[in-house]
Amino acid sequence: MFSFEGLSKLKNTINLVKQGLNPNLQVEGLLISMYDSRLRLANAIVEEVRSSSSDYVFETIIHRNSRVAEAPMSHVPVAMYDVNSKGATNFFNLAEEFLRRN
Repeated sequence: MFSFEGLSKLKNTINLVKQGLNPNLQVEGLLISMYDSRLRLANAIVEEVRSSSSDYVFETIIHRNSRVAEAPMSHVPVAMYDVNSKGATNFFNLAEEFLRRN
């Protein structure tokens, strides 16, 4: 449920920035991360976020992955830490999706 609160606060912050500082601010998209498909709550949150913000949500999801968590401790991106990990694949997919959108 904290994800919903965070999303609401993020939307409010974006609106405040647009009103007060940068009316031209554009949001590229929302990225779902730390996702664990085994959890019913995580699946419900993804469904809710996609239904309420479908225009902005990236299709790519960054799954909860130990290699993603370990890479910063080695001061390298996950793609260099373990190129074959699920986390690295998720980030490669995100980069491809981002490039397709732009």
